[in-house]
Amino acid sequence: MKKKSFWLITVLMTVALLGVFVMQLYYIREAYKLKSQLFDEQVNQTLSDVANKVQRLNARDHIYRRGEQLKLKQIQDARQRALDIKDINQQYEQESEIRQVERENQIENYLNQQDSIIRVSYRAPNVITEKEFISLSTLNGDKIDMQMNAFVDMQSLVLKGFNMRTKPFSPPPKTFEFRGLRSLPDTLRYLVYDPQNAKPLTVSVPKISDDLEKKFKREDDIAKKKLALKIASLGKNTSPYTSLSIIEDVSKEMQEVNVPIYKRINFNTLNHLIKTELFNHNINQKFEFQVKLAQKDSVLYLQASNPSIAFLSKNTYQTPLFGNDLFRDPGLLQISFPNRSSAIVTNLSATLASSVGLLMVLVFIFSYTLYTIIKQKKISEMKTDFINNMTHEFKTPVATIMIASEALKDPEVSEDKVRLKRLAGIIYDENVRLGNHIERVLSIARLEKKELKMEKTEVDMNDLILIVLDSMDLQLQKKGAIITVNTDAENAVVYGDELHLSNVLFNLIDNANKYSVDTPEITISTRNTSKQLIIEIADKGIGMTKEHAKRIFDQFYRVPTGNLHDVKGFGLGLNYVQDIIKQLNGSIKVSSEKDKGTRFEIHLPL
Repeated sequence: MKKKSFWLITVLMTVALLGVFVMQLYYIREAYKLKSQLFDEQVNQTLSDVANKVQRLNARDHIYRRGEQLKLKQIQDARQRALDIKDINQQYEQESEIRQVERENQIENYLNQQDSIIRVSYRAPNVITEKEFISLSTLNGDKIDMQMNAFVDMQSLVLKGFNMRTKPFSPPPKTFEFRGLRSLPDTLRYLVYDPQNAKPLTVSVPKISDDLEKKFKREDDIAKKKLALKIASLGKNTSPYTSLSIIEDVSKEMQEVNVPIYKRINFNTLNHLIKTELFNHNINQKFEFQVKLAQKDSVLYLQASNPSIAFLSKNTYQTPLFGNDLFRDPGLLQISFPNRSSAIVTNLSATLASSVGLLMVLVFIFSYTLYTIIKQKKISEMKTDFINNMTHEFKTPVATIMIASEALKDPEVSEDKVRLKRLAGIIYDENVRLGNHIERVLSIARLEKKELKMEKTEVDMNDLILIVLDSMDLQLQKKGAIITVNTDAENAVVYGDELHLSNVLFNLIDNANKYSVDTPEITISTRNTSKQLIIEIADKGIGMTKEHAKRIFDQFYRVPTGNLHDVKGFGLGLNYVQDIIKQLNGSIKVSSEKDKGTRFEIHLPL
């Protein structure tokens, strides 16, 4: 990809990403405004509901209180009426007793008067019992049917006139006493003797005359009517209380001007009412409220943690508690949400999360795309370098073989056995070199496809190090390398492929030898941990920076050396080393400093 195309794609993707970001910000802003309006509407509706309920509670309290007062008054009136009725009944009883006494006096006078008349008219009159009267009537069959007509002044007890058929003998009079009247029968029986012939007769006198009885009954009826009228008059002063009259009384009370607002509101009930209504409108945020006068700047009730900053205009809502009250201060309920903005943002959590998630995905895709493009560009450059190096590496042995082959065609060379042998050796060495290059490339290809098969056996790494060093002796001697071997590991046996492990050691030692400017100083050591074998290969060569050290295990990567190409290679060796170690369940680390050397550390399970 051309550099201009790369930058064009980058600019276009950046503009698209910024456009999406701006659109998301606009969407979030509009959603915040909408949520703010919805929150305001919910709070205002809540305050309206609270005010309506406060007004209804106030009316209910008035009605309840008035009803209780009326009930109490009715109970008191009923008790007083009962007491009054009791007094009237007692007075009636007293008057009845007085009338009874007067009646008994009249009866006594009447009986004594009748008794006087009988005693004057007959001889030896004697009061007998009803039984004696019946007995006498049965024995002689004579009975006087005495009819007396007497007119008596009841107050002066003076006899005005009387007549009777016979003139009886009058015995001494027998006077009736007041206290004995109640024991007398309804009819008094007398045994008398006819004054003319002394014949015994019986005389009957009623205890109460018809006139007295009618008079007494008339008096009783009049007294009962008076009693009924008095009792009836007690109920005329009290009128029954109906629901309409109670409401009218309450309406009059609620129009009283001098009733302060704190007497019309229960603040504990108000707090509970606000919480309930907020919960019903899905508002769970912390709130603070106060009640104040609408016509004066006077706070009646306050519930706030920090009153000085609690009721800021942007977080405060208000409504009159008694908005339809024309006679008194309607009061003002103010409610504040200190965390209003955070509450609205919390309600936007799903929207914000989706927007942020979308932006993160887009940023990731954008970054990953750029990373992939840059990586592919670098891989393309490394492959180009690899092809160039491989072409050069392949071209050299091929050219050498061609020159040697052309020399063999010369008759003089073919007759010189020494030259012939030397040319044949050159051809063989170059073929081996060419085969090693091909095998290395094929091994990397098989590793990538995971087709590389390993013949795992027990390998003693201490011995294998010495074997590899022995095979590389000529190369090391050519540069005069100083090799230090410290095989301190007591247990150096691992389970792996001996050929590939030897290639790993060869690559690392060969790099240490190649990348040393002066005489190479290479140190190879082994040591044990509890479950691992650690192999260290260190040199004092040119080293590398930390940035290059992070990438040296990448395929085709070679540490740049400017315009110098004195060290040949494909950039596949360390990638091959890492893949082999990983397949053996091990790990490899590198630490290096520029111009001070490099150290590789291999960890293999025992």
